[in-house]
Amino acid sequence: MKTKYIDLIEQTFDFPQEEFKLENNQLYFHGIDLMKLIAQYGAPLKFTYLPKISDNINRAKDWFAQAMTENNYQGNYHYCYCTKSSHFSHVLNEALKNDIHIETSSAFDIDIVERLKEAGKIKDDTYVVCNGFKRDQYIQNIARLINKGHQNCIPIIDNYEELSLLSSTIEGNFEVGIRIASEEEPKFEFYTSRLGIGYKNIVPFYNNQLKDHPRAKLKMLHFFINTGIRDTAYYWNELLKCMKVYINLKKICPSLDSLNIGGGFPIKNSLAFDYDYSYMVREIINQIQQACDEAGVAVPHIFTEFGSYTVGESGGAIYEVLYQKQQNDREKWNMINSSFITTMPDTWAINKRFIMLALNRWNEEYERVLLGGLTCDSDDYYNSEQHMNAIYLPKYKKEKPLYIGFFNTGAYQETIGGFGGLQHCLIPQPKHVLIDRDEEGKLTTSLFAPQQTSDQLLGILGYETTEKRASETTINMVPVDSQI
Repeated sequence: MKTKYIDLIEQTFDFPQEEFKLENNQLYFHGIDLMKLIAQYGAPLKFTYLPKISDNINRAKDWFAQAMTENNYQGNYHYCYCTKSSHFSHVLNEALKNDIHIETSSAFDIDIVERLKEAGKIKDDTYVVCNGFKRDQYIQNIARLINKGHQNCIPIIDNYEELSLLSSTIEGNFEVGIRIASEEEPKFEFYTSRLGIGYKNIVPFYNNQLKDHPRAKLKMLHFFINTGIRDTAYYWNELLKCMKVYINLKKICPSLDSLNIGGGFPIKNSLAFDYDYSYMVREIINQIQQACDEAGVAVPHIFTEFGSYTVGESGGAIYEVLYQKQQNDREKWNMINSSFITTMPDTWAINKRFIMLALNRWNEEYERVLLGGLTCDSDDYYNSEQHMNAIYLPKYKKEKPLYIGFFNTGAYQETIGGFGGLQHCLIPQPKHVLIDRDEEGKLTTSLFAPQQTSDQLLGILGYETTEKRASETTINMVPVDSQI
């Protein structure tokens, strides 16, 4: 009878896979010896494997290039990275190596863009697509960027007031886009996205505010689907509705030449993940081409906004199982040495699913468990609801440490969890390791951020820190006769 952990994985999934393999009874991720990483840096830790960012960008570029060639598509393709997925400099630096563009969603994003321009990472011909609901600071920052000469900054109009706000702060001519308020999937609690302008109102909005505007021109129509690009009747129906709006606008607006397909590709959240990226790209390009040909209008340049797809599969989190609690006849709780609430908030906030695997002891018997975090919060756990099916791990043995890894966690976790700031129940932020390859392909690692200390957290809260008390003690110990 096959009762080992490796037997379970091999009979349940197609294993090994492109990024996962087993050597000496231990898991490797993209050729990275994870147990060696633990030996060097300890656990818990998070890591970012930077080459995966460039890999995913170039895969998408190839899919679109092939689809456009097959369809003799006459437009260009522009890959945009959504900075909200991860604002870290090492992520932007890696992504920008690949001749991409940027999508922003808030005022501080523009500050990042300006610093990247100063460093030569972003050029004048880099598109900066400004999404999101815009008010004072965001409007001022967009205007500052355009007024300094970055003409490829394209604010996307989200509501009826934004055009006048932009016009009052931008000094010369500028280009804008309009975001479609798409209808949400039937299972949603609301019918229409809160972002953008409704399908039926876009042409009237253009006629009333943009058609005769002295300085603004409409360049882009922005189409965003909250559930991402998926092969569903809902997605294809919304895309066709979008194309009707594009065609109607194009017939009366010669300056409109771009379609921004928001909503990204899904990322791998299980070893059973199956998604035909190439097919989806071919079908999108084919449907856009067909709709434009039938209407007799020129096809648009295609922009895509990929956030999670760009950075998600580069990230991982590693924990050690500290202890096992048998709470009743059926439930065994493996307690990790960190917290899901603080380090992977998507797992408890929206039941986000990630690949979870043991890192060692694959050649031993397995058992069904639940995973619990260190906080006293009842929501600090990870179970079958998030994991798609029951969780099995090698049997807990106090004398044999067990390490587990969560993979493809690179998008959103740090920003939602509050990296560098206060954490739920003051569980500290884990250390963060950067992994890269040198020119010879050899793996290199460096410590990006150490684990938070109690002094850092207490300082934020306004308590005296150890350093402050030590400095005051030193002052008090100075002899009286030496004081001024």
